[in-house]
This record gives sequence, C-alpha cells and structure tokens, in this order.
Amino acid sequence: MDQCLFLFDIDGTLIDVGGAGVGAIRLAVQDLYGDEIAVPELDVRGTTDAALARKLLPAMGAEVTAGSIAQLYEAYLIRLREEFQKVNRGAGILPGVCELLDTLKAEGVVMGLLTGNLEAGAWIKLKRFGLDQYFSFGAFGDKHPERDKLGPEALAEAKRVHQRGFNPMTTVVIGDTPRDISCGRVIGSSTVAVATGAYSLEELSEHNPTLALQSLQESGAILDLLSKLSGEKSSDAEAGDRTT
Repeated sequence: MDQCLFLFDIDGTLIDVGGAGVGAIRLAVQDLYGDEIAVPELDVRGTTDAALARKLLPAMGAEVTAGSIAQLYEAYLIRLREEFQKVNRGAGILPGVCELLDTLKAEGVVMGLLTGNLEAGAWIKLKRFGLDQYFSFGAFGDKHPERDKLGPEALAEAKRVHQRGFNPMTTVVIGDTPRDISCGRVIGSSTVAVATGAYSLEELSEHNPTLALQSLQESGAILDLLSKLSGEKSSDAEAGDRTT
C-alpha cells in the first residue's frame, strides 16, 4: 500500500479557516493601495493564489509584474499570520480529517498537498491546526495560475521527495470543489469530492468524481478505494513479473 499517493486540498477539505484567508487578502490589498480602495468580491473556491493576484492587481490599477505579485504575496502572508491570531469564527479541523490521516499514515500511504494556496500560506494554515506533520511535499498555487497544471507538479514533487515515481492510476486527489475533481482527472487519478466546503454533495456529484462524500467521516468508502487501488497495483506487478 505504500505505493499509493493521496493528494489533499486544504481549505474546505482539511480545515475551515473561518474567513481568515479572504480577510487577509482584503487587508493586504488595503495595506498596499489604501484603506479607501474598494476590494472586489472574491470567488476563491478552487482557484489559485497566483490567479487571484492576477485578477486583483489590475482591479487596483496596478501592473501585473513579478515585483507587484511578490509584494502582494508578502503583504498577504503578514496579514494571514495576524488573522490567525484572532480567528474564532468556526475555524478548525473538519470532521473526520484527523482520523483519516492517521489511518492512511498507518497504512503507509504517501500523502501530499495539491492546493491553490501559496506554499508559505499553506504551511501557515496547516501548522495552525497541527496538520503539517502529515505532509512531506506539495504542489502550490504560486507555481501556476491554472489549477489543472498543479497535478503534474504534485507527481513530480512526490518523485523528487521520495526518490521514486508514483502511478497516477494509484493516486487519489481529495478536494471540495469541481476544480479539484478536474485537477485529478487531468492526471488520470481517482478523485474524492467532499461536501465540507462551498459546494453541496449534489453539485459535486454532477462532476462525476470517483467518490462524492458528505464529509471525510465517511472514511470507509475511502479505505475501500485504497484497498481496490492497492489490489490493482499488486495485480499489475504480478502481471509484469509473469511477462519477464
């Protein structure tokens, strides 16, 4: 089973940040461009921070350059740390998360992140709730504006960190938005959609994930999927042995 790879989204999948992320973005924009600036409504569901930056900067009348993006990221990370010091608006680990992560860890599953967050922002969020210990690598939203490009990045990072390749067919992408489903489908992996974010179970099911769950408390279905993928892996290996 140690060959199976699980890639997790963060917001709405592992944790609820209680509005700290969006709040930090708004404050960062005001820090840079003035308190009187009208920050546009932000749809952050399944998007990447790189894509958000490229939308926000022109709206502020700023040019999109490497420098302006880096400046916005820096201001955001400062505000994110501050927001987490006071956040108490329902923020916390989502149901079933710790139990599932502990079980997967015990089964020898390799776990990584596939998230639209900045890398530094992702670790800030996970460390706030003690979940960083479960993950050894990730693909992050400052690498590509397009989320669908993060799947190949995650597989490459898994190979770099663990010094061996992972088969997309025994990889599982877990997230709470249609974009997570799409991201997994691009690399040919199984997908688990969980309705603990902004989308309902019915809305997620319309995008045909491998599994659609109300929450990660439904770990039995995920473990059944793990068992199936591990069995397929063993069968493939045995078939390869017979042909050599």
